[in-house]
Amino acid sequence: MAEIKNMEGLSVEEVNRQLAHGARFVYFSYTISIIILTFKRSSGIYFIRAGESSVKFSIGYTLLTFFLGWWGFPWGPIYTIGSLITNFSGGKDVTQDVINMANA
Repeated sequence: MAEIKNMEGLSVEEVNRQLAHGARFVYFSYTISIIILTFKRSSGIYFIRAGESSVKFSIGYTLLTFFLGWWGFPWGPIYTIGSLITNFSGGKDVTQDVINMANA
């Protein structure tokens, strides 16, 4: 499994305690377009602790998408809007998927 960002120094018990208080695992989307080519990708998975804002993790992906996502036709604007919606809503929640993989 790929490394999950923002988990440095946390024990399994601390992660479980954080999850019980609303922490979650998320990824962010970004879109890059080059005239007729558009690429929509996902960041790695981030652990967003209980009470922590995801903005500091999503801002780079959001800015990259905002400036480089629109320019491909026809998918650039479509994917860009989707990526921005994902990032502005706090990322795509994959908490249950991560828990299921950890328990497998």
